[in-house]
Amino acid sequence: MRIFDGHCDTILRCYTCGGGFLENEGHLDLKRMAPYGHWAQFFACFGEPEDFPGRPLGQVFREEVALFQREMRANAGLVVHCRTAQEAEEAWAAGKQAAFLSVEGAELLGCSLEELERAYDLGVRAVNITWNHVNALSGTNVESPEQGLTSLGREFVKRMGELGMLVDVSHLSDPGFWDVAELVKGPFFASHSNARALCPHKRNLTDEQFTAIIEHGGVAGLNMAAEFLGEDPTVDTVVAHVEHWFALGGEKNVSLGGDWDGISRWPRGIDGIQDVGKLAEALLRLNYPEERVNDLLGNNLMRVVREVCTM
Repeated sequence: MRIFDGHCDTILRCYTCGGGFLENEGHLDLKRMAPYGHWAQFFACFGEPEDFPGRPLGQVFREEVALFQREMRANAGLVVHCRTAQEAEEAWAAGKQAAFLSVEGAELLGCSLEELERAYDLGVRAVNITWNHVNALSGTNVESPEQGLTSLGREFVKRMGELGMLVDVSHLSDPGFWDVAELVKGPFFASHSNARALCPHKRNLTDEQFTAIIEHGGVAGLNMAAEFLGEDPTVDTVVAHVEHWFALGGEKNVSLGGDWDGISRWPRGIDGIQDVGKLAEALLRLNYPEERVNDLLGNNLMRVVREVCTM
């Protein structure tokens, strides 16, 4: 089984609570990845000002990258920091897991083109334009939701495309989403967002937004946060979001984006990455072809990374 998940906050959890990637009490660790055989994961660097009073978020970002690098060295026999799909395939061929690096909220980069390029050099290959707080690039689904990309935000998105970085629209305002859709010619993604038609939260994607992701050849990653799934969600609730997107023609555009270690409530029956297989089993019981299930589990996101992250 090949799995590629687009978002976790495991770096932040280890940064604030201690512990490492090999084994921990959160949602995700290398020991629980191992039974799947081939796992790739975007590990997000993240921090909000409220959690680090008086500390520049740029410093938090650098320290989180250092933690990620330390964990890569400490577990070099099990996992590899990858920048391209080819590197992930090579890691799997060597019997290792593939770790990709992302940034959640460009404020960790000072919303700076120069810092964006430094992040690229450090191996970051995806950036959420915003988290929940408005920044110099755009409004968000929470703050200034009527504001789209600023002129700097447009420059930032264009530079990401030139570098070969995935633009992540989860948390972005609706106008910001449409600005990204206008600017980006190839794939972009919503790393951890569900269907707004089934759960009317502004963090989720409208059918029109998901259709735009389809048209761009991108993906939307299923978020396991209960508040973005529906009331008292179960595995079947997650399946309902999948089926809704399939009905819109998105069988090549749905992926995983668990938001592991970044959520406080999750569906009954899913307590961490060890339970991802339950989603696959539920879809197979509904007679979905194995190829389509495998595309959702990992192939769709890997295709996008292969197309965008070329170096």
